[in-house]
Amino acid sequence: MSGRVETDVAIVGAGPIGLFAVFELGLLDLKAHLVDILDRPGGQCTELYPEKPIYDIPGLPYVTGQDLIDRLMQQIKPFNPTFHLGQMAAALTREADGRWRLTTDAGLEIVAHAVVIAAGGGSFVPKRPPIQGIEAFENRSVHYAVRRMEALRGQNIVIAGGGDSALDWTLNLAPLAGRVTLVHHRDGFRAAQHSVNQMRELAAAGKIDFHVGSVKALHGTDGVLSEVTLAGANKTEWTIAADAFLPFFGLTMRLGPIAEFGLNLHENLIPVDTARFETSTTGVFAIGDINTYPGKLKLMLSGFHEAALMSQAAFHIARPGEPLRFLYTTSSPSLQKKLGVA
Repeated sequence: MSGRVETDVAIVGAGPIGLFAVFELGLLDLKAHLVDILDRPGGQCTELYPEKPIYDIPGLPYVTGQDLIDRLMQQIKPFNPTFHLGQMAAALTREADGRWRLTTDAGLEIVAHAVVIAAGGGSFVPKRPPIQGIEAFENRSVHYAVRRMEALRGQNIVIAGGGDSALDWTLNLAPLAGRVTLVHHRDGFRAAQHSVNQMRELAAAGKIDFHVGSVKALHGTDGVLSEVTLAGANKTEWTIAADAFLPFFGLTMRLGPIAEFGLNLHENLIPVDTARFETSTTGVFAIGDINTYPGKLKLMLSGFHEAALMSQAAFHIARPGEPLRFLYTTSSPSLQKKLGVA
């Protein structure tokens, strides 16, 4: 995931507004790379309320959060955006040639003419479980996201949680791990039922272990895990071998490193103009819930509008001197060809 890539526009946040920005930029032949701390596109829609009904999307009287993301992903497919998931945008600096360098916490550098912050309320930050001394194991043996599955091959892995992330990684890592143990405080889950069914089948076949309980303590030296202590519902404790611990206890929202990007902030929001949705820094835009301006409404509808105007402004930065022709998708053969509907 480390290295350096170049593109027209870098987008921080792969929620619905960031995804629609890909569409608007794509109509103008601008390529986009997206960074998101989550392990899948969708932002709050997929992580917090995938089944929640949404009633105020034009033309869709009813749509769930996940279905909206699925439709947006289908809409932007012709533009082939590049996603860098499970990474946090950590720093933003200016290159000598005037472009921007967005650096992630995984060491990836994205060099772009323009940067769009579409991070909603900020970055999702994993909740740390209340286990004494867990900080000493973080980033070596304790991981809040899986960045390279291969790095876990052959290891004894303990996964804690009862949501989609915990179940998905239990299923994905079972074939390559030495042993996977799933721990949850109750015998009920908030995950997709088919994933729960698959997990139970693997447990019944002896291919993974599932315990109703909690992780009470971590054991090891110099950040290298060797064992974990589990506690059952009846308070009985026992210890099992473990090389890696993956806690999936949900997420909290923080502005995070964006606060250090050198932008003017107002109550943890980014002020923008209403013609370009550009911040106080030239070439850096903010759209969606993370921005503020007189009359701002925190609606996805507003964010979609902001993405359209931002894209027009970003074009002039990425393609200086080139004329911008405003075209309609309903009547433009060239746009329809880009969309694959000509």
